[in-house]
Amino acid sequence: MLSLPSGGDGYKLIFLSGCPGAGVWLHGLLGMSDLAVYAGLFLTALGAATILPMQSEAALVALLLAGAQPPWLLVTVASLGNVLGSVINWLLGRGIERFRDRPWFPAKQESLARAQRWYQRYGKWSLLLSAAPIVGDPLTVIAGVLREPLPMFLLLVTISKVVRYLILTAATLNW
Repeated sequence: MLSLPSGGDGYKLIFLSGCPGAGVWLHGLLGMSDLAVYAGLFLTALGAATILPMQSEAALVALLLAGAQPPWLLVTVASLGNVLGSVINWLLGRGIERFRDRPWFPAKQESLARAQRWYQRYGKWSLLLSAAPIVGDPLTVIAGVLREPLPMFLLLVTISKVVRYLILTAATLNW
């Protein structure tokens, strides 16, 4: 038999009886679903910053509107995933000459050329636009091509991604 009494902390507790090991309490079923939510958001944000056609903003907004997880944690998870995706682009940029013509490459030639012109004109500060649509992802690839040091890359890309998600969160939650 399966019963779902409430735990004192608001979580549902599952009690299994009639099974070997009867009386076993499985605590934190809600915690497991939260982990799946955070993992899904992380992977969506990571994919959105790389070659995959994903929208991390839509996922974040949906989770914010659901209200089941703390906004600060959702912003943190989305930011970490999106920054890691940009690091993948940076790494691809380091070896671009070998992969530039591959169909799976994360940016088209014209996008790369536009991003390279932008990057050469504005330098590392252009990475503050890494969260921008169209040019953002190619900028992170170009930063790798032009050998931007990883610590500065991480700092500027993290600022860009976190600010974007904070603005989106503020707009969604009417802060």
